[in-house]
Amino acid sequence: MHRARFRDPAGSIREGTYDPESDAVAFGGDEYALDDPAIDVLPPTDPTKIVCIGRNYADHAAELGNDVPDRPLLFLKPPNALASHGDTVTVPAGKDRIDWEAELAVVIGEQCKAVDADDAMDVVAGFTCMNDVSNRDDQNREQNWVRGKAFDNAAPLGPVMATPDEVPADASVELRVNGETKQSSDREHLIFDVPTLIEEITTYLTLEAGDVIATGTPEGVGALADGDTVEVDIEGVGTLEHDVRVP
Repeated sequence: MHRARFRDPAGSIREGTYDPESDAVAFGGDEYALDDPAIDVLPPTDPTKIVCIGRNYADHAAELGNDVPDRPLLFLKPPNALASHGDTVTVPAGKDRIDWEAELAVVIGEQCKAVDADDAMDVVAGFTCMNDVSNRDDQNREQNWVRGKAFDNAAPLGPVMATPDEVPADASVELRVNGETKQSSDREHLIFDVPTLIEEITTYLTLEAGDVIATGTPEGVGALADGDTVEVDIEGVGTLEHDVRVP
């Protein structure tokens, strides 16, 4: 099953069933195409936090000249970083390099703490697509990555959430910029898999229903330019699309 959140023509926030065949979301007897201008597509969840994983693909660590971590490298993005499918994402001005990063994102289904890896999938509501937009100028100057990762619009998310049964264990993760493929990998290349990540994170943090874990990006990151159109495509989920504005 796929679920989508949207603001209906009356301005009410709804969560409906999404049909990939018709590219439409249904709620209360009404059905809307996802690109219907009468509705606003919202991120498929409203998280209290986004827990991100750095260098979780060996090829990405290598392209940045970094070692593979011996435990999951964790950092946070706050709710202000969220952006939606179809948005024009405005990035910080005056930077030399703002990068794209396609990621498989996990949506948590219930409040949880100290979850064993063997039980971790029990707390997963589903998966969605995320672009971990990254300000390399400031990321490379600081240790906590607030300027580099937590700025407004730094986490486009969506367009829908797919239940775990819809997403293959080897689901492809791809990113296109202006129609050209820039990243192409799959879920099997994660260094730390989803259950391992949930166990590690919940050792330290309580995750709330709706929280997101962004599982890391593969090789092929690069700099965004004004007017770019970005598509993050994850097998079994769909395609997150947004435009880019560089002031």
